Amino acid sequence: MRVPLSWLKEYVDIVISPEELADRLTLAGMEVTAIDYVGAEAPPNSPWAPDLNGPVPPDHIPWDAERVLVGELIEVTQHPNADRLTVPVVGYGDGRSIAVVTGAPNIKVGMQGQKVALALSGAKLVDGHSDTRKWVTLKPTKLRGVASEGMVCSELELGLSDEHEGIMFLPDDAPVGTPLRDYLGDVVLNIDLTPNLSRALSIVGVAREVAALTEQPLKLPEPHAVAEGAPIEGRAQVTVTDPNDCPRFAIGLIEGITVGPSPAWMQQRLRLAGMRPISNVVDVSNYVMLEWGQPTHAFDADLVVDRHLIVRRAAAGETLRTLDNQDRKLSPAHIVVADPSGPESLAGVMGGLETEVTTTTRNILLEAAIWNPQQIRRTAQAFKLPSEASRRFERGIDPEL
Repeated sequence: MRVPLSWLKEYVDIVISPEELADRLTLAGMEVTAIDYVGAEAPPNSPWAPDLNGPVPPDHIPWDAERVLVGELIEVTQHPNADRLTVPVVGYGDGRSIAVVTGAPNIKVGMQGQKVALALSGAKLVDGHSDTRKWVTLKPTKLRGVASEGMVCSELELGLSDEHEGIMFLPDDAPVGTPLRDYLGDVVLNIDLTPNLSRALSIVGVAREVAALTEQPLKLPEPHAVAEGAPIEGRAQVTVTDPNDCPRFAIGLIEGITVGPSPAWMQQRLRLAGMRPISNVVDVSNYVMLEWGQPTHAFDADLVVDRHLIVRRAAAGETLRTLDNQDRKLSPAHIVVADPSGPESLAGVMGGLETEVTTTTRNILLEAAIWNPQQIRRTAQAFKLPSEASRRFERGIDPEL
């Protein structure tokens, strides 16, 4: 499990160094196997420090405080000699600006005001054009006759992920000229949890352990439910055939949504925690799972027949096309969430393609359930489908959550 300290600090004050925290957690039975310094620099002589000069570069490299900065697009013009290149002018504080040349498809002529990660000449980055991870030192260059004094960076070039189809935009409130390491840099603990520590399979769960180990108060927000519009009764229905398979199953009906990208801060947290951002609906579901330990699943409500979800065992010979576009042959050994037309989800493991949330989705049924741990483990193993959700369900979820 990957635990970004910036996220953990929302729930408990960290009064010791990341290295000491790792040692205390390990002694308490929550083994920290690695510390990732994302953009940040490891302390001198730290046993956790990556080997920056080794033959295999580490996943993350420190961002130069003077050469990798928060920038702002001042203007973007078309490259005079290349249709697929643009020339952004990027400001980086105190009236300073440089022109760079980029082929990023999400940089458009006329853009202005967007915040970006700017690397100046001399910065050390991941080579975005190499098939194998390696580092390069940025140098001034000319592309089709136009000078480029730096680079607007993708997630790959910063070592944040493998995403390199476009540059990474920063939130609108990102302070221009600030070293990126001060704005986005983080420390991530990699924790190997044994099956008996399912209570710690969340940011809040780890925070609870840290609070006890460091004698600091746990800072939990006061939960409040927001419900608007007509009651759900009569507009959606749930049937659970066997409470031994599913002790709890709750749904919410959310209408009038627009599917799009989630906020930049949420995407960044998901990446640091090891998950790929997909859309606001999917990202919120994953965010809640990582933060609180409760997986949820969203169905396109308009694709669920009669908006009736039925928790049952699969019939012999039934099939389900899962979200990975694979047809799964089911048996009575498997629990499914179905509608009157057939299975729509492999319970606790993976959703079905037929009711997937897409850009055209306007209404969703949001599921939160508790499943029989042994059944989920058998199903995940049978289909070779381990997931963050099944990992939590097969170890047990707090029914009071």
